[in-house]
Amino acid sequence: MPKTDELFHNGHRERLKQKLLDGKLTSPEKLELLLTYAIPRRDVRPLARTLIEKFGGIYFVLRAPYEELVMVPGIGRNAAIAIKLFHELLLDSYQERAKKGKYLSDDKFIRDYCRELVADKTVEEFHILYLDGDSRLIAAEVHNRGTFNQVDVYPREVARKALNLNAISVIMVHNHPVSENNFSSDDAETTSYVEKCLNMFGIALVDHFVVTSNGTVHSLRATPFLNKSSFFK
Repeated sequence: MPKTDELFHNGHRERLKQKLLDGKLTSPEKLELLLTYAIPRRDVRPLARTLIEKFGGIYFVLRAPYEELVMVPGIGRNAAIAIKLFHELLLDSYQERAKKGKYLSDDKFIRDYCRELVADKTVEEFHILYLDGDSRLIAAEVHNRGTFNQVDVYPREVARKALNLNAISVIMVHNHPVSENNFSSDDAETTSYVEKCLNMFGIALVDHFVVTSNGTVHSLRATPFLNKSSFFK
């Protein structure tokens, strides 16, 4: 790189840093600045634009699977890891707060947390959040992984784990990685089975959330058109 180009890029990056501190950095510029730490000696503005166009926005860039990120020309291992690290730190921050306070009783918080939990998954995953009596998170675990459009749930295992953890209640979370669909009738039936099994041991099912491929989070408790007469009483 010619010295004049290097001076230009260094000056540009310093201007980006100052704009961030001044609260004036746009979303594409924030992604550009993030990439500069992984790709120190290149103009990464075109690369930031390419990522946004390919994945459809900042949200989808930050939650894209590592395997898809490294396939983008110009994105090497370091840049892909930097993007995934950002997402992992965000998820850790949600889990840290959930363990220290009653955030899981806040609708916006729990929806945001569920979104981060499964947003970058390429197959359906079923996660269980185990809560104590003050609605604090005891543990968040992957109950099972399935295919791109199906995952099995084992109610007895959910109940057994809840008992081992002395959990008072649980929250169910799964994703639709290739669909924008809401809950299916099978999802509602599965929820009913889990709820009945938990009730045998005095454990409450707070809600069941599904995260769709576009990042929308649906609550089964708040879904009006499904027959939920046997649970969420």
